[in-house]
Amino acid sequence: MSSPPAGYSLPLQALWYQAKGDWDKAHQLAQADDSKAGAWVHAHLHRVEGDASNAAYWYRRAGQDVPATSLSGELQSIVEALD
Repeated sequence: MSSPPAGYSLPLQALWYQAKGDWDKAHQLAQADDSKAGAWVHAHLHRVEGDASNAAYWYRRAGQDVPATSLSGELQSIVEALD
């Protein structure tokens, strides 16, 4: 599959591209969504990237605490919340 399933929101599309290894496309999609969900995914992507200060900014915008869980644990939480 070369594109996310039809009907995925921008944040879920971003996570789909991240899972496929395309961080840049994922980041572009997360940036295009002004919702709290988009900010949460944007924060997660910066955490994946290792940019803790930028991630912290986006967690604040999302109304989320910086997670104490693993990246995969956080990813699961995001997907469950957005699905």
